Amino acid sequence: MSSPGSGSPVRLDPAAVQRTLRRSGLRARHDRGQNFLADVEVLESILAEAIPAPGRAVLEIGPGLGILTGGLLAAGAVVTAVELDTGIAAFLREAYAGELETGALRLIEGDALDQDLVRLVPPPYDVVANLPYHITSPVLHRLLGEPPRAERLVLMVQREVAERVAAEPGAMSYLSVFVQYHARARVARIVPPEAFEPAPKVASAILVLEPYAADDRLTPVAEDQLWRVVQAAFRERRKMIHNVLTRQLPIPADRVDAALEATGIARERRPQTVAVGEWIALAEALGPLPGGA
Repeated sequence: MSSPGSGSPVRLDPAAVQRTLRRSGLRARHDRGQNFLADVEVLESILAEAIPAPGRAVLEIGPGLGILTGGLLAAGAVVTAVELDTGIAAFLREAYAGELETGALRLIEGDALDQDLVRLVPPPYDVVANLPYHITSPVLHRLLGEPPRAERLVLMVQREVAERVAAEPGAMSYLSVFVQYHARARVARIVPPEAFEPAPKVASAILVLEPYAADDRLTPVAEDQLWRVVQAAFRERRKMIHNVLTRQLPIPADRVDAALEATGIARERRPQTVAVGEWIALAEALGPLPGGA
């Protein structure tokens, strides 16, 4: 792999990022969650986790000034980048004119949430992205919710979200159950605000996801049942699971009792303490829910 930042149109320090923005007539837009990476060590960490290789297809969401894009291209990856900001897209077209011409880089101008993300790049592919905080959850649902899924996702996200995604039983949420059903999740590095220009108000983190093989998944009907049960439970995540499910599911209390007993889940436990495997067993033990598919 070439040295950090080689192939990038911007030097990696906050002052240089500021100069590049001014020179190009650009500015960081708060409403779009634009915070540009400005730290060599963080770039190195992302690339080390992403393991880009010659010819490897990579989907990048929100390339910004192309700092991460340059590192991926320097490693020989074939990058498809989705960028919403028209001014930044024009900057990238000029900065990476050669790579666009050769096909090493493909630039899609538009909102990532308007794209069929899992079909933008033929599999096998990876996802490497510095995600705007406000679209992290919907992007995770789109990238993991249906095939063809990436084989590896290395995402810069808000620290709080990364820790919630990778949480262990005791601190689970609907999002952590959803992500951990689909993939192994870990927080690779905490990233301080000063690693970006402008600096956000909160810390970030590099989140690494490795999706499970397709044959490890439930049938569509069983998965629909699973999410109905999990969503119902997390409407009152700090209440006892027996009481929550009795209130939130259209089934009698004795059926909830029987399912909890069959799976060995104590009535007094809270939803945030229940592991993914236990949710799967509980959804199966409850049986078909009224109104399901």
